[in-house]
Amino acid sequence: MELFEQPVYFLYFLIALLALWAVYWAGGRLKRRIVHALFGPAAYKRLSGGGDRLKKPKTVLFLCGLFFLFAALAKPQWGLEIVKAEGEFAQTVIAVDVSASMRARDVHPDRLDSAKNMLRMLVSNLKNERIGLIAFTSQAYIQCPITTDEDALKYFISSLQPDMLPVAGTSLAAPVKLAAHMLSKYPGKKALIILTDGEDHESDQLKEAQAAAQKEGIRVIAIGIGTPEGELIPQETDVSGKVVEYKKDKDGKTVVTKLDEPSLIALAQATQGVYIKYTTPAQVAAKVEESIGELDRSRSAASSRARYKNRYQIPLLLAILCLSLWLALPFKARAVQTETEEKR
Repeated sequence: MELFEQPVYFLYFLIALLALWAVYWAGGRLKRRIVHALFGPAAYKRLSGGGDRLKKPKTVLFLCGLFFLFAALAKPQWGLEIVKAEGEFAQTVIAVDVSASMRARDVHPDRLDSAKNMLRMLVSNLKNERIGLIAFTSQAYIQCPITTDEDALKYFISSLQPDMLPVAGTSLAAPVKLAAHMLSKYPGKKALIILTDGEDHESDQLKEAQAAAQKEGIRVIAIGIGTPEGELIPQETDVSGKVVEYKKDKDGKTVVTKLDEPSLIALAQATQGVYIKYTTPAQVAAKVEESIGELDRSRSAASSRARYKNRYQIPLLLAILCLSLWLALPFKARAVQTETEEKR
């Protein structure tokens, strides 16, 4: 925790202090020159009635008041408070394929890492979106509930790994059904962004999932990652990242994974969505942003967050007290003269 949110104001205080000293010094020199020219120092002292006994206390009060004023601007903070914000948000769920086929390196560095690079860029650009994250293979699991917390989303995106789920295979129906459930409480048009190579081993359930998406007003933006020609799936790598073994099926044959575009195109078209072929992170992110630009927005509370309480009131009160005392003291306190001194 930092005690002050804006400590730069203490630098401004020093600058203001130097400026005041420069004005005071220049004014004092000018005053002495005028006094010497008109009266001389001895005559001026008699005419002015002596020195000001309250000059030092008033100076201290003024400087303390100025210091506390800048301390208030620096926003001292301690203690936590929960803050809730509201805004107009569109609702989107991102589903990422984490099956073994996403290790394939027909997209550099591999399919899943390329997808994660694009998603981090996309999340940074979607400032008015409530976003949830799903990881799926033949089953789908919520990794991050629908939120506006960009840091949380990036954390969960970075934690995605191939074979991180306890089930193998790939099902396009599973993430669609789960996304429909997550988005069901939000009105209007919503979106599901699904990143996969499209190899669906449970295609018989896809029509049921499409119907669920249509019922909830969900547009599927399907992003196909990989190549139609296919690529081997790394099973084991050495410390340098070089593949030493490729994945084999139960018959001992090396598995080749291919991008299945027709399945993804059919899914997108059934929900009035769009299919995007993966190229580069920036290009795909831009196309996705364009595709979700027409989503409906609803006013709702953003995720609550804890923050330190701003305690500016304390130094501000001290500043007002010091400056009030400074103003309350008389402009000039003349030395009290006794009768004997007056006779002299």
